[in-house]
Amino acid sequence: MDNFQIETAQNVSIQQNVAGIGERILAFLIDILVDIAYLIIMVFILAALDIDSGDEWAFGLILGLPPFLYHLLWETFWDGKSPGKAAMKIRVVKLDGSKPAFSNYLIRWLLRLLDISLVTGGVAVVSILFSGKGQRLGDMAAGTTVISEKQKVKFHQTILVNIPDDYVPAYPQVTVFSDAEIRKIKTIYSDAKRYANHNVILELSNKVSTLMEVTPQEKPLQFVAKVIADYNYYTQRL
Repeated sequence: MDNFQIETAQNVSIQQNVAGIGERILAFLIDILVDIAYLIIMVFILAALDIDSGDEWAFGLILGLPPFLYHLLWETFWDGKSPGKAAMKIRVVKLDGSKPAFSNYLIRWLLRLLDISLVTGGVAVVSILFSGKGQRLGDMAAGTTVISEKQKVKFHQTILVNIPDDYVPAYPQVTVFSDAEIRKIKTIYSDAKRYANHNVILELSNKVSTLMEVTPQEKPLQFVAKVIADYNYYTQRL
């Protein structure tokens, strides 16, 4: 499922990591299993308590109401998650990334009948695939979607760089940095290199060399790249 970007009222860009259709189906199946487990457990409890099975109203209330309200209650009181969603690390949010109100949860729950129950999820799957924002009809009406909370880190966002087996480091002083600091250095370096911002590279080189208390033997661009590679060399051998 593709991500999408929205702009909040404060002109802040938010990148939404939309939950995939497979994740949502698996979450749905897990929730069904939870419902079944509840029914089995309650049947045994009611049998053990020897409650009169002729009281159909009481039985219907105990056995039917919780599964009927399952998604509405879980999502309302557990920050947009049901047990299935929690297991798949996905949750319901508003399109601006904020927490939905009860009315939002209620609307998407009411439309489950059309989306999922009557057509075994067919309408929901089609609308999720073609909406572009991971929305079934209930989400469209409620102004919500389902996002994944799994962190998808790309290679360039890590401290890792490819270094050859015969690599020779030059600056053992790089160990003064932490992983977080090197990650920040690499991010600044990569962005400045991409946009040919030589002033940023120069300032970064000066700052890094000062912290390391070394005099660079290379030009600023090559020096920062060497520092990142040296850090990988030493930390990968710890």
